[in-house]
Amino acid sequence: MRLTQDPIQVLLIFAKEDSQSDGFWWACDRAGYRCNIARTPESALECFLDKHHEIIVIDHRQSRNFDAEAVCRSIRATNPSEHTVILAVVSQASDDHEEASVLPLLHAGFNRRFMENSSIIACYNELIQIEHGEVRSQFKLRACNSVFTALDHCHEAIEITSDDHVIQYVNPAFERMMGYHKGELLGKELADLPKSDKNRADLLDTINTCIKKGKIHRIHRDSGDNSQTEPHSFRHKSRRKESIDVKSISSRGSDAPSLQNRRYPSMARIHSMTIEAPITKVINIINAAQENSPVTVAEALDRVLEILRTTELYSPQLGTKDEDPHTSDLVGGLMTDGLRRLSGNEYVFTKNVHHSHSHLAMPITINDVPPSIAQLLDNEESWDFNIFELEAVTHKRPLVYLGLKVFSRFGVCEFLNCTETTLRAWLQVIEANYHSSNAYHNSTHAADVLHATAFFLGKERVKGSLDQLDEVAALIAATVHDVDHPGRTNSFLCNAGSELAVLYNDTAVLESHHTALAFQLTVKDTKCNIFKNIDRNHYRTLRQAIIDMVLATEMTKHFEHVNKFVNSINKPLAAESEGSDCECNPTGKNFPENQILIKRMMIKCADVANPCRPLDLCIEWAGRISEEYFAQTDEEKRQGLPVVMPVFDRNTCSIPKSQISFIDYFITDMFDAWDAFAHLPALMQHLADNYKHWKTLDDLKCKSLRLPSDS
Repeated sequence: MRLTQDPIQVLLIFAKEDSQSDGFWWACDRAGYRCNIARTPESALECFLDKHHEIIVIDHRQSRNFDAEAVCRSIRATNPSEHTVILAVVSQASDDHEEASVLPLLHAGFNRRFMENSSIIACYNELIQIEHGEVRSQFKLRACNSVFTALDHCHEAIEITSDDHVIQYVNPAFERMMGYHKGELLGKELADLPKSDKNRADLLDTINTCIKKGKIHRIHRDSGDNSQTEPHSFRHKSRRKESIDVKSISSRGSDAPSLQNRRYPSMARIHSMTIEAPITKVINIINAAQENSPVTVAEALDRVLEILRTTELYSPQLGTKDEDPHTSDLVGGLMTDGLRRLSGNEYVFTKNVHHSHSHLAMPITINDVPPSIAQLLDNEESWDFNIFELEAVTHKRPLVYLGLKVFSRFGVCEFLNCTETTLRAWLQVIEANYHSSNAYHNSTHAADVLHATAFFLGKERVKGSLDQLDEVAALIAATVHDVDHPGRTNSFLCNAGSELAVLYNDTAVLESHHTALAFQLTVKDTKCNIFKNIDRNHYRTLRQAIIDMVLATEMTKHFEHVNKFVNSINKPLAAESEGSDCECNPTGKNFPENQILIKRMMIKCADVANPCRPLDLCIEWAGRISEEYFAQTDEEKRQGLPVVMPVFDRNTCSIPKSQISFIDYFITDMFDAWDAFAHLPALMQHLADNYKHWKTLDDLKCKSLRLPSDS
């Protein structure tokens, strides 16, 4: 039961600012309390009635500004002060004066006296002692009052007994049902009670019959930490010592259908479940908490249960399209699998297999790379590496050359026990199956994602969290993650009824295809099978890791992946890092579950890192993705398909607005979380600079990539 705001609220009543008021102010800040300061009795009372502070500190050192005891009495005259602790700050007694009695302070309504001491640690210690003493006791008292008030108003009969079956409490409904007054029941054992006109049969049989019918809820209070209801033994560990946990037996048999009967399902049926998923356990706990809660609380928990029973727990809910059409269209295009087919049109793309790109000779090993390419690759470990220069000098085959360099640096051939010739052949096959005709989803994008992944793997905390198998899996996943991409979104393929959408049941269509095709291409020819020399167990582990990472790039699960990373990695790491300068080896980082989350987050960030690149690269990528979306919109209109991203009309689209929406909705939170783990100040600075660029263009009503004067 939550009875107060968290954190605790403190009111300081000091006529003037001095070292003592400052001491308490900074002590509140250190303790994480919310603090208000009042200078006059009138403002103090007004502030207290508005905030209902748990702790009040009043300056009692001098009376010329205000009468501290009068202020205390005026606060005590209000109802909310019943659960407030009031502290008097008094002057230090001089050596020749006897220490004053605390009785006048107690009579005025003060709870404690604090000898003047401006030390922050002294003030902090005093506040912490109050919190752990009087404040928590008041919380428990308020909880008891609330529970018994609720029980008194409950329409169902409630009895509470001690461990030796002595009655400690019955509510009015119990009195009415059993024919006894409270005074006749309290302090007595059930077996010792005489029969009444309403209970000519044996009393215990009557009570047990009522329990079975759901008319009586019996709470047996154990001497230890456990409470249980009868006749079913629903034992559970109490959250707090000396608390009474109430669990209801099914009330379906009650003669008078109460509000609780209509609202709550049978707890007996819920607790009889033998297989529980984590979400089921959460729902069970909330159902239990609803029992005999005030109606407003129960209705709020009903709403919570409605939300928890949905499938999209991690996806934010957007407003209407009129509010932000760019964001809505991005969500519609990237985070859904589209609508059902609205026409007989089908979209079937042809595979771009083994195209001859140019006359450029393929390197046999990394040492055979032409000097102009080798010179560019010397800078591949830098985040500012220009992938477009590599694209130009390799005649749109950057993936093979960058792949050879990066895989060599990470010892991939040694790990897989394959030759560099096999690796080169594999990279050639994979790159040949990227569509060079795509404006964005081509092998240059794959090389860019591979570069970002390798960069992230070089960060200390990432390196310390993963083993070599994880590194190899991540590099391979980055290389193949968009192989054979048709330049159209999942929504388009589903709406068009494409062969792939039918094959993969409209679910993660492209991502499933990328992984399946990558493994098909790899294992069908021994010349390019980089997995042929590793044992079966290593292969299965590696394959599963690659599949998991590629599927993580599918945007419908974007917020689920980000939120899991924040809750399982960022928050424990932040808690552990308080007071520590160590940036590596966070607790639990090497747990398999956490390693999976790190790898997913890494490839997701690498996949959409364009807004974090230097401005010129960011602008080029923005132009390319916009052109690909324009082409999709054009084709949707030609084929009579639903237009999933209407704002991406080449005649009306504002590219700056689309970039701003993409950064706001998808990028900022994700990279904040990744930066908190991997420490990426340069990327975050690029992100801020690029966002400023797009905002400037948007403010000037410019819809293009640059101002006309900059073109």
